[in-house]
Amino acid sequence: MRTALKKDEKLLIIVRQHWIILALPFLVWLLIAVLMLWWLGNAIALWVILLTAIYPAVAYINWKHNLWAVTNFRVVDETGFFTRYSKESPLDKINNVEYDQDILGRIFGYGNVDIQTAAEMGETKYELIHRPKLLKDTITHAQEEYKKMQITNQAAQLAQAISKTTAAVAPTQQMVADELHKLFELLQKGAITEQEYTLQKSRLLGSNNG
Repeated sequence: MRTALKKDEKLLIIVRQHWIILALPFLVWLLIAVLMLWWLGNAIALWVILLTAIYPAVAYINWKHNLWAVTNFRVVDETGFFTRYSKESPLDKINNVEYDQDILGRIFGYGNVDIQTAAEMGETKYELIHRPKLLKDTITHAQEEYKKMQITNQAAQLAQAISKTTAAVAPTQQMVADELHKLFELLQKGAITEQEYTLQKSRLLGSNNG
């Protein structure tokens, strides 16, 4: 992957198109090689075989550099070696991920993956992906972990804000009500435990009574 990872970013998986897309270029080259050896069978035939080998070689290079990388922050789509294209989809902008496989796809392990993102980014369909279910499941799992991380960070920031507020000035009733509401939301999301909720609630109510 050419795209550099950000701070605290981890690479989860790299997926490419199925090797079946290389079958046609290789078979065409193999057919040409057989015909050249059969008809000519001399040095000219060898040169033709070497020159036509460029076709499957270029196909392989493009296949190697056409990839989808999933990290704990985003999905990176990279294409091309001679000409390059790169697209990033943040996990929090991805609304839905689907995959489909026909009978041959299930047999050989390829399929299509459809990623639906925010309105400004649109919908993208990737075809002939190797192990499409693995790509879909990895993105879904990464999204769940990303949401948990965001909620945990919110809980930590709220706890820090409560500590600073109670230490610096006496909070007003409205400030306490707002903080209690935020605490309750974090409790409902599972970001904090019942014990942590009770402790922070006691601190807020205690500082307000004081």
